Amino acid sequence: MGVDPGYGETPWDPEEADALTPQAREILGDEPKKIDLYEAEQAINDEVSIALLDDIADGRLVLADILTDAFLRYLHQKLYGDLWTWAGRYRRRDLNIGVEPEHIAVEFRGSLDNIRYRWEHTDGWTARELGIAVHAETVRIHGFVDGNGRTTRLLADLVFLAAQDAEAIAETYDWDIDKRRYIALLREYDLTRDPKPLAAFVPVQRLDDIENR
Repeated sequence: MGVDPGYGETPWDPEEADALTPQAREILGDEPKKIDLYEAEQAINDEVSIALLDDIADGRLVLADILTDAFLRYLHQKLYGDLWTWAGRYRRRDLNIGVEPEHIAVEFRGSLDNIRYRWEHTDGWTARELGIAVHAETVRIHGFVDGNGRTTRLLADLVFLAAQDAEAIAETYDWDIDKRRYIALLREYDLTRDPKPLAAFVPVQRLDDIENR
C-alpha cells in the first residue's frame, strides 16, 4: 500500500510535527515533507520486518510470543520509535474509528487471548486466516495515534509465518491490494467477526520469491 499522488510535497501540520523525536528533526530538518517521513518509515519497516521474520524462521520468536498486547506495543515502538514520540503508546484521545481510549488495553489483551485460544483448541482457521483475523481485530481496535496500518499488517505477516507448517514453503501476504475493497471487507469483519472473506481477498506470495527479487 503506497502513497497517493501529490502526497510527497505535502508538509506536516505543525502540531503533528511537534511529535517528531529530536533524532528525526536532526535528520529530516524542521519542516520535513510527508514523503521524507514515509520513506524513512518504510526503510525502518523493511529492516524490522527482515529481522523479525528471521527470528521466526530460526525459532527465536514463536506464535505465543507474538499474540500478546505487549508484543504489539513492542512492534509499534520498533517501527516508529526513532521518528515519533508516540511510538509504542496507546492513544489517549477519541477518534472517529476504533474503541474508546480507556478500553484499548483490555480489548487488545482479550482479543489476542481469544484468538490464540481458538487457534490452539479448534481447527476452524487456516494459518492464512489466523493472520488476517489478528490484522482485522487489531485494526478494529485502532490502538495508536498513527501507524496502525503498517503495524497491524506486519503483525499479520509475523503471525501467518509463525503459524505455518515448518516443513512447508513459507508464505506471506501481498498487501498491494485494492484499498476500497480492502476497507469494505474490514467493515464487514467489524459486523461479522469472520476473517475468511478478507483472507480470501488478500493474496499470498512465497517468501523466497520476495527474497530473490
